[in-house]
Order: sequence, then structure tokens, then C-alpha cells
Amino acid sequence: MSLRERLDDDLKSAMRAKDQARLSVIRAIKAAILSQETRAERITLDDAGIMQVISKEIKERKDANQEFEKGGRHDLVEKNLNEIDILCQYLPEPYSEEELKEIIETAVQDTGSTSVKDMGKVMAVVTPQVLGRAEGRHVAELVKARLTH
Repeated sequence: MSLRERLDDDLKSAMRAKDQARLSVIRAIKAAILSQETRAERITLDDAGIMQVISKEIKERKDANQEFEKGGRHDLVEKNLNEIDILCQYLPEPYSEEELKEIIETAVQDTGSTSVKDMGKVMAVVTPQVLGRAEGRHVAELVKARLTH
């Protein structure tokens, strides 16, 4: 079952169960997917593209949580954390730190990178492999740390 089909099925289930939290999150995901598909040219996102949209939604909520915490809006922080939990159910299991380091090490060897100047080459190889399973900022930090050795 594709990710799009799973979202459709879960939307129907949430409607039947009257689960408003899940329903609003799934509708937001579907709206973000539609927006991405109609942005420049008419395309249909595959599972990788949908995972990218979901990852972006998670990142936006995490960033918003930082601002909500500064403003003392704990009710909104809790709401966003619940939404993040729901969104994470549509992504594959995140890579462990060791798995990420192995992927990065392989990419460094494959590209022949030796310094931080080569970070772009390594990230170009690593990013598609970890899509939806690791945060880009964290991967970039690990790559930079590896290349500064």
C-alpha cells in the first residue's frame, strides 16, 4: 500500500472514529501534498516526495514549538507534540546514530572527500539515502564532524 493510499484510509478511519486531532493532521498533510504537487508544474508525488512533505511539516511544528515555549504557550506546545507523533507514524523508523555514521563514512569513501570543502559532494550522496529517516541539520553536523578529522 502506498503512503497516499494509507493516508486516505487513515482519513476515512479518523472520520468514522470522530478523532478530530488525527483528522486535522491528515487533512493538513494532504493539503501540503496537494500544494507541493501544484506549485510549479502538475506532478504526482511518489512515496519519497510525500515523506519529504511530511518531514517538512514535522520540522515546521518543531520550530513553532520553540517559539511557543518562549511565549509560555504550553497548550500549543502539547498540541504540536501530539501532531508530531501522528506525523511520525507515516515516516520509516529513524536511523540510529551508528547507522548514520556508517552511511556517511561510505559516502565519504565513495566520493573521495578529504576536507570540509567536499561537504556538498558528501551531502549530495547522503541526503537521498536518509530522506525521512534523519533530520538534515543533524546529518550535516555529522558530515562536517567527519570531514574535520
